[in-house]
Amino acid sequence: MELELWQYGLIALGAFLVGLGKGGLPGVGNLTVVLMAIALPAKDSVGVLLPILISADIIAVLVYRRHAMWSYIIKLAPSMFAGLVLGYLVFSRVDDQQVRLMIGAILLSMTAVHFLRKWLRRKSEGEDTMPHHPLFIGATGIIGGFATMVANAAGPVAALYFIASGLPKYAYIGTSAWFFLIVNCVKVPFMVDLGIIDFESVRFSVSFMLFSVLGAVTAPFIVKHINQKVFEILIWVFVVIGGLKLIL
Repeated sequence: MELELWQYGLIALGAFLVGLGKGGLPGVGNLTVVLMAIALPAKDSVGVLLPILISADIIAVLVYRRHAMWSYIIKLAPSMFAGLVLGYLVFSRVDDQQVRLMIGAILLSMTAVHFLRKWLRRKSEGEDTMPHHPLFIGATGIIGGFATMVANAAGPVAALYFIASGLPKYAYIGTSAWFFLIVNCVKVPFMVDLGIIDFESVRFSVSFMLFSVLGAVTAPFIVKHINQKVFEILIWVFVVIGGLKLIL
């Protein structure tokens, strides 16, 4: 796949941001989706990003594997896989422009979910039983599965469930790491069947994995020297702008 310099730069930056996200900087994953969708045809961008995500998931699992709480993964997985199949059925029936629109809409929706989650956390008082309700788990899983299949953008949805469930910091990171490694690996045969992933696209993805690893290594130093609140605000502003760009 031949790229112009600006395309290579956007994809490399996107891969780097994947590593940052897995290394402890929340919100950057959705910005990666935007950059990939701008640099490449929308469907191709989803397939190229998936192996990069898996490489970052592996690093996260190696670091935080002992902190996972498997009961939460088991609860969410069935509905997430159902949403994944729904996304697969839809993905096979749309063109690049429609995928761009869906990615943009999903990113904007995920942004709304992110800030709704923050608002709910501030307003909650006493024990919150909502995260344990089957309807909440089912809806979260289906929406997240659809989002991850169509746009690799299920992070905020899964975060809504894991954080609303009251998982402490390291348990949240470890549980998310294992969960997304499993989900992303399950997506591979679907992507292969759709023709979005093949040997050529995997080789292309591998050429950018170093940037992802570099991001994961760099993340702790950035976290230490940057105001986290300001950083998160900037990331979500960029995501909204990118999502609007994909839609308009």
